[in-house]
Amino acid sequence: MWLTTSSVGRKVVMSLTGLFLILFLTFHVLMNAVAIISLDAYEAVCEFLGANWYALVGTAIIAAGFVIHIIYALWLTLQNRKARGNDRYEVSSKPASVEWASQNMLVLGIIVLVFLILHLVNFWAKMQLPEVIGQPALSGTEALEAAFSQVWLLPLYIIGFAALWFHLTHGFWSAFQTLGTTNDKWICRWKCIGWWWATIVAVLFAVEACYLTWFFAC
Repeated sequence: MWLTTSSVGRKVVMSLTGLFLILFLTFHVLMNAVAIISLDAYEAVCEFLGANWYALVGTAIIAAGFVIHIIYALWLTLQNRKARGNDRYEVSSKPASVEWASQNMLVLGIIVLVFLILHLVNFWAKMQLPEVIGQPALSGTEALEAAFSQVWLLPLYIIGFAALWFHLTHGFWSAFQTLGTTNDKWICRWKCIGWWWATIVAVLFAVEACYLTWFFAC
């Protein structure tokens, strides 16, 4: 199948899973904003998204999206390095037109992955997973307090959000370019839209983390 046998197909899979995860991040940052407005409302959302069948199906789909995106990212990186061979060691400078993020997408992706694991340990493993295996689980508010009462976690979250911002500002427009929805005019538009979207999401995440740390730790 061309989605797995060709580099173009693999890039298409990367783009589609990336855009899917962009939708998830948008939902997630808006859900977190509810906690700032009302903890009771946030609790209601968490109860709705508990261990119900639709929430479990959604979690499985999101997890599959992350796993496929990561696998294909590593696959394409290894393929590109193999194709370049020793040439990559002979390059002493990069064109000014090449973005820093595009040169370091793998490193940024690894940082985001480590951050994701940390986030899952602090929330999913204490909220939804215990419900699935029949163990006592933390409520949404309890999970927030357990995580953000630890002040040392805040710098790690900020680093994760910064890496996510760099990863998204490149990945957003690159996905649309791979899917053939760009031209000389639209490539600039997608870059602008991607920059603003990634900035709003990353800043909102950071503000939410800072506020919740202040609320629960101070």
